[in-house]
Amino acid sequence: MQLDFSSEERELLLQMLQEHQRELLRELAHTDHREFRLSLREKVRTLERVLDKLGAAAAA
Repeated sequence: MQLDFSSEERELLLQMLQEHQRELLRELAHTDHREFRLSLREKVRTLERVLDKLGAAAAA
């Protein structure tokens, strides 16, 4: 699948995803429940992969 974004749309999407990443990391830091922590870690990893792809696409 390929999505085409304008530079303004891409920048907004990156900003929103980065903010969500920060929120997940804060929540992860304050979570004691093991299974929930594992779930949050996986979400953070997935989000980092998406951000990497978006960053690479913006650089191309």
